[in-house]
Amino acid sequence: MSISQIIATELAISLHQVTAAIELLDGGATVPFISRYRKEATGSLSDTQLRLLEERLHYLRELEDRRQTILKSITEQNKLTPELEQAILTVRDKSTLEDLYLPYKPKRRTKAQIAKEAGLEPLAMQLWHDPTLVPEQLAAQFIHPEKNISSIAEALEGARYILMELFSEDAGLLGELRDEVWEHGILKSEVIKGKEATGDKFKDYFAYQEPIKKIPSHRALALFRGQREDVISLTLVLEEDKSHHCLQQILQRFHIQDQKRPADVWLLESARWAWQIRLFSKFETELMMRLRESAEEEAIQVFANNLRHLLMAAPAGSRVTLGLDPGLRTGVKVVVVDETGKLLTHTVIYPHAPRHEWNESITTLVKLCAHFHVQLVSIGNGTASRETDKLVLELKKHHPELKLTPIVVSEAGASVYSASELAAKEFPELDVSYRGAVSIARRLQDPLAELVKIEPKSIGVGQYQHDVNQVKLSRTLRAVMEDCVNAVGVDVNTASAPLLMCIAGLNETIANNLVAYRDAHGAFKNRQQLKKVPRLGEKAFEQAAGFLRIVNGDNPLDASAVHPEAYPVVERILSQQQKVMKEIVGNTRLLKSLKAADYTDERFGLPTVVDILSELDKPGRDPRPEFKTAAFKEGIETLEDLRVDMILEGVITNVANFGAFVDIGVHQDGLVHISMLANHFIKDPHEVVKVGDIVKVKVVGVDVPRKRIQLSMRLTEKKASAEKKGTFGNALLAAFKMET
Repeated sequence: MSISQIIATELAISLHQVTAAIELLDGGATVPFISRYRKEATGSLSDTQLRLLEERLHYLRELEDRRQTILKSITEQNKLTPELEQAILTVRDKSTLEDLYLPYKPKRRTKAQIAKEAGLEPLAMQLWHDPTLVPEQLAAQFIHPEKNISSIAEALEGARYILMELFSEDAGLLGELRDEVWEHGILKSEVIKGKEATGDKFKDYFAYQEPIKKIPSHRALALFRGQREDVISLTLVLEEDKSHHCLQQILQRFHIQDQKRPADVWLLESARWAWQIRLFSKFETELMMRLRESAEEEAIQVFANNLRHLLMAAPAGSRVTLGLDPGLRTGVKVVVVDETGKLLTHTVIYPHAPRHEWNESITTLVKLCAHFHVQLVSIGNGTASRETDKLVLELKKHHPELKLTPIVVSEAGASVYSASELAAKEFPELDVSYRGAVSIARRLQDPLAELVKIEPKSIGVGQYQHDVNQVKLSRTLRAVMEDCVNAVGVDVNTASAPLLMCIAGLNETIANNLVAYRDAHGAFKNRQQLKKVPRLGEKAFEQAAGFLRIVNGDNPLDASAVHPEAYPVVERILSQQQKVMKEIVGNTRLLKSLKAADYTDERFGLPTVVDILSELDKPGRDPRPEFKTAAFKEGIETLEDLRVDMILEGVITNVANFGAFVDIGVHQDGLVHISMLANHFIKDPHEVVKVGDIVKVKVVGVDVPRKRIQLSMRLTEKKASAEKKGTFGNALLAAFKMET
């Protein structure tokens, strides 16, 4: 079966769709471009399906390369049989492929190889095939001091190593036993003596065990972190009856049984050694790796989902914004940015301890807001956030004429941006501390445009993000950023280089060239001008043009998601309807009366025409939701203010496999355990919540010394029941806190 056929079967799509997608990907087309503008070719595959296809294609091609390498190696050894070749050609996973190659894989000199070199292979084979032979008598014939075989015991030991290697290299048996151990293996952890105090955060795993196949991602990563930090030791064990069953499988495969013949006991012991010394230790290593890889994959997907929801959060819009980066001793950094995010002014105020310049700070803010006609106030959610929020609320109360809308936003990653090369280039004269306030202001105006400037791993919506494969994590998160940016589109005349870099077909060089050309020649008037940008050739233009918008340009279509290659379709619609562009754009009644099939041709099929009509109805529409904010309860500012059974409003800040974290305005996120997210069973928290959601929660437990809050979204549940179920949530919260 070909790679295309395998992918088609796995993804439950047609072979034609897979073949077309692979051809486009190999031709340099990007996933966003294929998903949006090549629907006819791929049968309207979504960006998610295309990402899965792309990932599986990469895996299967690597597998195929390895397959050919292995076939070549075995052929050169003159050991490739038709049966083995067929087995190698039909295998679909790397693990089984390596099992098949194991007997033929060049090895360092093992004890079995040394024994073979000493001439002991006939001894091993004779005893295996004829257990009526007496091991000691036969072994006496193989004593060769010149070959370091000076005794019967040494001869039998060497022969045993040969059989152990033989027993542990049967591909079919390896697969069966590996599955058996995965199905019944139990992972145990114990604290390393003397690490009880320093490893307190891992205390839930000081004496822990769980079936390896049932360990969830977050728990697996916590266990591996504890092992890596030398706090706990991990061991895979198998109950005695299960281990005995595995041994019996080996005996059956190699026709070994105790019939009281002279060599039976020796053969049984050889099989037992093969199982205990070679195979089980091999499986322990492999299955630990399998657990880690599975946990990492799940953690990466959790991070990707959270990042997607964060990036696609509702923008507050193009309004003059006051950005406040709260602080105590160092003061609150204040900036004002205009509708486009341009910095207008900056200063610092000291309303909190130790200076307590409360009234002076309000006076300063009033002047700034009045002078620059500020509409939004963006407050970072770090230290002194609620105190600063209180300051703004008092300002708003005494000066209603300013019509301010204050919102607390996550400042995760703002400090990373502040110290970045990009920030230094954007604000060379501005102190690092003020750059963070600019980021806080801008991420309220447009979260997507601002957050793409920050390394995704620094945004803080991951689960054990530092414990996973960093290359794969970066690749996945980069793909999420690209999909989100292209789904929204960018204004080519205002977009930053980091934002442009996420556009299909553009890289860092082209993005920087585009910004430089814009700075030198002024705003772009139409999409065709983009071709004048150095390095932005025909291929890059084809990929990028539909996602680059030009507002108030020469052609209204340039502000839409209609690709320039499809403009003739629009012209055909205008011609047949005898209308000009302004008469049809936004004319919902007319557009809904049109039949998309009437405007298709050999190049542009029904999916493209349907998209075009939709764009003409609402050109450049933003797929992100309407902007809403949570209202933190007045007077609830610290953990000490919380009481069990309080109903509060909050914002989902992170979603993990075991539950969701909610900011309720007390400088410490609370955890809603998965069992408390809904009144019915759910398998995945993402089924009911996502990052940025505004939710109502009930406080079911507060641990002030440990800074832990248990919350529930089952608002009508009785207190006792909620507290009982919340106990496990605390343990999970403790595990999750190891991330920070």
